[in-house]
Amino acid sequence: MIHESIAIQDGQFRPYHQISVSAEDRAVYFGDGIYEVVRLYGGCFDALDEHLNRLYRSAEHISLTSLPDRNHLRAMLEELVRRNRLSDDGMLYVQFSRGIAPRVHRFPGEAVTASWFAHINPLKRPVDIMHKGESAVLVQDIRWLRCDIKSLNLLPNVLASEEAAKAGCREAILYRDESHVTEGASSNVFIVKDDVLRTHPANHLILNGITRQRVIQLAEELGVPVEERVFGVSELLEADEVFRTSTICEVCPVTVIGDHTIGRGVPGAVTRKLQEAFERVVTAGRTTV
Repeated sequence: MIHESIAIQDGQFRPYHQISVSAEDRAVYFGDGIYEVVRLYGGCFDALDEHLNRLYRSAEHISLTSLPDRNHLRAMLEELVRRNRLSDDGMLYVQFSRGIAPRVHRFPGEAVTASWFAHINPLKRPVDIMHKGESAVLVQDIRWLRCDIKSLNLLPNVLASEEAAKAGCREAILYRDESHVTEGASSNVFIVKDDVLRTHPANHLILNGITRQRVIQLAEELGVPVEERVFGVSELLEADEVFRTSTICEVCPVTVIGDHTIGRGVPGAVTRKLQEAFERVVTAGRTTV
């Protein structure tokens, strides 16, 4: 558990309650920034390098050039775990904005550097949901056309998630139109039909999730055929199995979408096989930070 809540702000370690964001931070004005969420299992980072790869890729795509040196940032995040004495499961949140400047839409001058913070919280694994499955709703995808960038602009995701919550569901599955399902409001979506695994291609319309990438690799290692292609709402609802993946939910079966039961209404065999393979990877990857 965390005995003392320590965070990082702009490269300095300080108590979490002292972290603050300026009213003139471009994250506040414009959502002009990026973020990452990283799982910790038993106090050890999971796939930290892959998350940092995506963080720096997102920074490059929005021309955010003043991030710390990658190795220095990694060392600071590892030190953050040590200072918090986290030995249980948890999550890291790290956020960068373009910096603090007067409210003008164009980029500020070179003198403005990125502002950032990072903190760690205990977070239990969703074991019960992974075993039993969950329900979801369909919501139209109204997001921008660069969903591959993990930006702070999440209002459409928030609205979709609220719609799911009002329906008593944990996730919203997004679709551009009836022939084009993209992903979840906070996860990637997979379907299984006749033992073939399908998921949306990793293009600008989805976030290429770290868990998504891992599941595809595990499926290939297990001999499960994988197709990265667009599928529609009817194909989703007629699937034998549906599951979603993310850093937080891991591999989570979806057994009901709206008023439609998926398959037999229980987690399917392919989903179970991938969950077991994922568990083996997580267990093997626990090394001391």
